[in-house]
Amino acid sequence: MNHEDPVLLHTEGRVRHITLNRPRALNALNHTMVRCMGDALDAAGQDDSVIAVVLSGAGERGLCAGGDIRSIREDALAGGRTSLDFWRDEYRLNARIARFPKPYVAVMDGIVMGGGVGVSAHGSLRIVTERSRIAMPETGIGFVPDVGGTRLLGAAPGELGMHLALTGDPVSAADALLCGLADHYVPSGGLPALLAALDGCTTPEAVAATAGRHAGTAPAGELAGHRDWIDTCYAADTVEEIVERLDGCGVPAAKQAATTILAKSPTALKVTLAAVRRARSLGSLEAVLDQEYRVSSTAFTRPDLVEGVRAQIIDKDRNPRWSPAELADVTDEDVARHFAPLGDAELGLGPAAAGTG
Repeated sequence: MNHEDPVLLHTEGRVRHITLNRPRALNALNHTMVRCMGDALDAAGQDDSVIAVVLSGAGERGLCAGGDIRSIREDALAGGRTSLDFWRDEYRLNARIARFPKPYVAVMDGIVMGGGVGVSAHGSLRIVTERSRIAMPETGIGFVPDVGGTRLLGAAPGELGMHLALTGDPVSAADALLCGLADHYVPSGGLPALLAALDGCTTPEAVAATAGRHAGTAPAGELAGHRDWIDTCYAADTVEEIVERLDGCGVPAAKQAATTILAKSPTALKVTLAAVRRARSLGSLEAVLDQEYRVSSTAFTRPDLVEGVRAQIIDKDRNPRWSPAELADVTDEDVARHFAPLGDAELGLGPAAAGTG
């Protein structure tokens, strides 16, 4: 094992450990890492001596901050398509994680965003800590939640997922548990003991039981107390009406949510609203990933992604110039374009007809 490799693999007892190893980049995913994880899962799935996989991130800051959006922006500016190849393999990896036949334990400590959610929240045992900050912040860079995120958010109770999808707000451990993004809370100081206990397990059933025994009660979250206005406001038919309800309901947190939403890409907001609602009726994760690939492929060619990454990551002026700049100027045709079939370029994970309407 080369400690400079972007993904580290080692086995303790009967547990295969996968460690994302780009701590200076907050373990942001690139194509090499996605391929390495896919190969590691293939090997672990076929190895009868391995009873479980544990995913964690190197460094002190978090599991994974998402995809390498600097590279995606450079690819878009150059008129390339390597990002589409990356997403194709990444989304296939997300599906494999969800269908992995052995326990897949994701240690979601610290920052877990975007692609980091994709390699963790589809796992069978998802561990959060008091340090966890989990988010799908794509609308802030002119993009749309992907990596199966529209399915995860669409399945959250009430309209909690839509609130998170449009605002991009991060959630803590308790709120991640409430939204179905995690299974167990373990204090960060208890992770070494948990991992040591997992390494001593000899059956898949013991892995699940061990995770449960080490779990505790998470510090109180915020979303449960906001359900009334969230469920009412985000049930509106359009983003414009959602913002109007938020701004006018008289709750300071709702008004803040409206302000947050209005700073995001208008196109990304409208596509995200449609994508999450469509995901609720698509059935399988594979069908949702097919839809997300269509959306991502179109968003990649639009100006807001390049501009959003510039404003947030490159120049860091936090002042993106969206095109169009106003919600009212994003047409139904603009939104529908993101869901159009890709022909021979389809991801092709789900039934051929899924999501092509």
